[in-house]
Amino acid sequence: MPGPILLCCATFRSKGILECVKIFVRLGMIICGFLSLITLSVSVSQLLKLDIRQEDDITVAPIYHFSIYLPDTQDSFFTAIKRGAEKAAEEQNVVVSYHSIDPVRLELQQASYTGVDGVAICPYLDDLFAKTQIEKIVQKQIPVILINHLILHDQPWPYIGPNSFDIGRKMGTLLSRLGNEPIRLAIVYSKKEPGIYAERELVEMGLTSSIGNRLSTSIKSFYTGRNPLDAEMVMYRLLREEPEINTLVFTDANDTIAATQALIDMNLVGRIRIIGFGNEKSIIEYIHKGVIAGTIAINPERIGYQAIKSLYELKATGYTSTSVNTGVEILDRGQS
Repeated sequence: MPGPILLCCATFRSKGILECVKIFVRLGMIICGFLSLITLSVSVSQLLKLDIRQEDDITVAPIYHFSIYLPDTQDSFFTAIKRGAEKAAEEQNVVVSYHSIDPVRLELQQASYTGVDGVAICPYLDDLFAKTQIEKIVQKQIPVILINHLILHDQPWPYIGPNSFDIGRKMGTLLSRLGNEPIRLAIVYSKKEPGIYAERELVEMGLTSSIGNRLSTSIKSFYTGRNPLDAEMVMYRLLREEPEINTLVFTDANDTIAATQALIDMNLVGRIRIIGFGNEKSIIEYIHKGVIAGTIAINPERIGYQAIKSLYELKATGYTSTSVNTGVEILDRGQS
């Protein structure tokens, strides 16, 4: 009897050990599967992050390349034009480059050979020279628009900027707020703003339409060049040769500032009313102090922005508005 009993016990032990081995194998498989799942999850996560980083790193190639030709100056007006152009360029996914219109630099003369997708020109130079260069660009099938200065042509090029008649009308509106006494007026045009000078008849038509019979004499005209001292010389000349003038209207921000400072230096504030041009910080300060009656301001940033928008439309569709009036603002003590 002991033999069978021992055999049964041995069989029982062997089956128990086998079951334990099976359990351990199953546990090992479960643990390995769990670890494999974790490893797979981590790998997938890293791949997803890599794809996201790659998508973030991808930059879409610009659609077009546009060129803007401006005067060689650091004037805040043209800086604002660039700021507006860059904002529109980012929105439209285009590249913008800036070049000089100075004939000595030869950049405008070479524009027709650059192969760009469009050109915006602020033609602060001789109209005949500018017209010749623009015609060369157009012959190469490069879209062209003009900004801030309109050049007359048989087939007008699109224009972005203020309306000269509207500028004069706003000047007259501002003058009409200054009382009812007769106005003896002089307008100081500037080579730094040739667009306004070229359309001075429209400016003066707009002005007279606003103030009517309050003009007691015909409008006098003066002209300044690029020398910042020219505006001061105009003030001295007025006092010496035109003492009856009681109102001065400027068409350039730098002239406004220089003439106002001369007026202060001569202790003549109040004798001559000044209507300025531009919204530079010093001009606004002079308005608050009562030295300048008010100013006419256009929005150069809007000009730059709309220039790129119009070039994009021309290149993409072959059509854009022939004229976009970017508007004129009146700033006086109540609005500045």
